[in-house]
Amino acid sequence: MGATGEVLVALALSVWLITLSAFDIRHRRLPNVLTLPGAAIVLAGAVITGDGRGATLGAAALFAAYAAVHLVAPAAMGAGDVKLAIGVGALTGALGPDVWALAALLAAALTLGWSGVLLAWRSDATVPHGVSMCVSAAVVMWLVLP
Repeated sequence: MGATGEVLVALALSVWLITLSAFDIRHRRLPNVLTLPGAAIVLAGAVITGDGRGATLGAAALFAAYAAVHLVAPAAMGAGDVKLAIGVGALTGALGPDVWALAALLAAALTLGWSGVLLAWRSDATVPHGVSMCVSAAVVMWLVLP
């Protein structure tokens, strides 16, 4: 795929990530109709382009980490975030293990920073983590484009 094709794919993925973020901010949930088909498309696209192994490993690793947090503390991590981890993990995993790790750390840092700011204003504030997942995936995706 040429540079133009990669930019078009990145634009389409950005629309998906923005839609997910807007929904999570507005409704405080991530619907299956957005998370699961998106994950399937990302995984299929990665397989087609020869990045299926990295995408599968990235999806499995992020899903496992988020599922573990959800099982231990369901109030801390919603099921929608766990399902979104499949698509975001696949996207960033397809770009390489270093990109995957950067996105995972950036998502945690963004949520931590955002919640710290909100807690300074209100003690009962909560932050939807899906937004941080989407922003971090978009940032690293655009950083690695040629």
